[in-house]
Amino acid sequence: MKKWDGGVYLIDGRVLIKKGEEAACPQLARLTGEERERARENTISYGILAAHNHSGDMDRLQLRFDALVGQDMTYMGVLETAIASGVREFPVPFVLSSCHNALCMNDGTSNEDDHVFAMGAARRYGGIFLPTHQAVMHQFMREQYAGGGRMILGADSHTRYGALGTMATGEGGGELAKQLLGKTYDIPRPETVLVYLTGAPVPGVGPQDVALALIGEVFGEGFVKNRILEFCGPGVASLSVDFRNGVDVMTTESSAMFSIWETDGAVRDWLACHGREEAYQRLAPGSVAYYDRLLELDLSAIRPMIALPFHPSNAYTIEELNANLEEILFRTEEACNAQMAEFGLRVDLRSKIVKGRLRVDQGVIAGCAGGLFESIAGAADILWGKTIGNQGFSLNIYPASQPILYELVEHKIASAILESGANLRSAFCGPCFGAGDVPQNGGFSIRHTTRNFSNREGSRPGKGQMATAALMDALSIAATAANGGLLTPATEYQGGYTGYTYTFNPKMYRDRVLDCFGKADPAAEIVKGPGIGDIPQLPPLRENLLLRCTAFITDPVTTTDELIPNGESSSYRSNFAKIAEYTLSAKVPEYVGRCKTVRGWQQQITDGGDPFADEEALAGVAALLQRHGVALDRQNTCVGSLLYANRPGDGSAREYAASNQKVLGGWANICRQYATKRYRSNLINWGVLPFTCQEELTFGVGSFLWVPGIRSALLAGESDILAYVVTEEALNPIRLSLDQLTQKERTIIAEGCLINYYKQGN
Repeated sequence: MKKWDGGVYLIDGRVLIKKGEEAACPQLARLTGEERERARENTISYGILAAHNHSGDMDRLQLRFDALVGQDMTYMGVLETAIASGVREFPVPFVLSSCHNALCMNDGTSNEDDHVFAMGAARRYGGIFLPTHQAVMHQFMREQYAGGGRMILGADSHTRYGALGTMATGEGGGELAKQLLGKTYDIPRPETVLVYLTGAPVPGVGPQDVALALIGEVFGEGFVKNRILEFCGPGVASLSVDFRNGVDVMTTESSAMFSIWETDGAVRDWLACHGREEAYQRLAPGSVAYYDRLLELDLSAIRPMIALPFHPSNAYTIEELNANLEEILFRTEEACNAQMAEFGLRVDLRSKIVKGRLRVDQGVIAGCAGGLFESIAGAADILWGKTIGNQGFSLNIYPASQPILYELVEHKIASAILESGANLRSAFCGPCFGAGDVPQNGGFSIRHTTRNFSNREGSRPGKGQMATAALMDALSIAATAANGGLLTPATEYQGGYTGYTYTFNPKMYRDRVLDCFGKADPAAEIVKGPGIGDIPQLPPLRENLLLRCTAFITDPVTTTDELIPNGESSSYRSNFAKIAEYTLSAKVPEYVGRCKTVRGWQQQITDGGDPFADEEALAGVAALLQRHGVALDRQNTCVGSLLYANRPGDGSAREYAASNQKVLGGWANICRQYATKRYRSNLINWGVLPFTCQEELTFGVGSFLWVPGIRSALLAGESDILAYVVTEEALNPIRLSLDQLTQKERTIIAEGCLINYYKQGN
């Protein structure tokens, strides 16, 4: 793989000319400087963005999407926010997918209560309700809504349909609520990275192998962060559409914002198979297209990969790992144990080495990445006539949709899987986020899913339970299963692969999906079960802000799974107050209690009290401010909690990572940089100030920061904010940044949250 960040021209879709070498290309040499600059407009992505932009300025995009999708760990937040903001009818198709179907182990009937609520909302506002076990959300969107030149926004981070010609991205619920209210998605136009593919994968290499190789190359340095990946080149034609989809969905883990692929006859045939040939559009760059960065990827050089805990970018070839087991596993243990130190836990991967081979405990092939027909069919070919045995290894396979499961049965692929001792289950996202197939304590799972963050496989470090997961392709998982759980690359499989013809059966959707788009019924009843809570009242920002630091996290990256762990918390996804109780529970268990204390101070102010006189800690800081020359305006000051992390928000689009902070009284984040745009968007939509700071920090847990005049500065468009760390000796200045906030976003924060903003008639 080769990288170039200096700009590149793509000529006729097949010739690469780096910026600065234009004279070597006659086609470029005769263009004027202005014509070369316009070559930016000849990318596939530029054309799609232009068709969906409503700002009139391609540098400051205001996008409206063709369809929306959410799953049942996120769509409840979208619905509650949109309803509270005054939605009347959904203006675009909004698919409410019940594919996460969280176990709700702590809250009785709430799981199905949420689905009943969503069905009522679909009827009243014109949505599309996808029942449980019919499909994982992204496969349903591929099969039913993706198409050439379209854009889709999802309340799930793995919203990616670029291989079918659709630019899609995952965001927090607030951004979907905006679309449902007829508003726009406002972003600066992202840079575009050309991913130029050559060659063809060797037998035994699958889509996850290509994806992990790419992620491992680009994630750490942020080479594609918040950019668009545009896949072109002769190597595209060597990949089936299933293969392309399997690579594409994993581009989320590279930290790219969008992805898009050139399309061809294979895409047209795939859409025609699904009864939607009219959705096909031939997409290709113009004769001279300019890209900001370049990745060259020779598919024939890719080998079976494994991403070790705790990130998809911690990637090695399986051959390299097998040749250096002790060394690589030791390094991995050291990195993992640094994250687990606060729990007193240690990851022990080297104990899995048996006679020089790594023995794993479990395999899972599932979801929008692994549950595709070709991936499962290829795994079945490897498993044919083999057995996974009875020595503790298990293999669970989840097709991504009922139509895929139907075809597995029709072709007798299901028989081969079941006869091997593997389990074949229905469409469910649980194994991807830790709500299914949890290994034993100390267990090691290999998974063709999307993530392998800490506790992503369902263990509970806070309860002394620790398992680990690695990401691999379905083919190598099957090869490992056929070899008794000893880690084995699929390139060692000597058999062939059956070329099945896939036929899509629409009957399962036709009879089960409730499609009310364009047929909204304002009289339809929405049934609100007892576990569904109202969104708490949130105060607007006052002129001054006093912050108390309630968490100070120094890890290089803090994931959304750490900010709001999965599992038990998902039981309360439709109750903002209850789910907030789980904030940082697997990282900073004291956080919630600290925040509640600060929230109590703010509530006293809201109720007309004076906590600066009545509460010892606040009285002390008020006295210090007065000693340092600050005349504290008690009635024009908010008190809130502050979370610091170096790089927070990697991973999921779940807005609870931000809403929980606000519900607990949070008013600000400070970080070096935000890991994802979607987490920062969630903070903004929930009225949390998204500060960044590059200075040496002089505060920690328990410290107070005084931010005078913040409301006026925010609304005036100021980006450089002067705050002060309050100490006995002095007010120590600290410069914070609020860069790249639109005026609308500034007003949302000032009003306290997106719902308040819309209640003001905006």
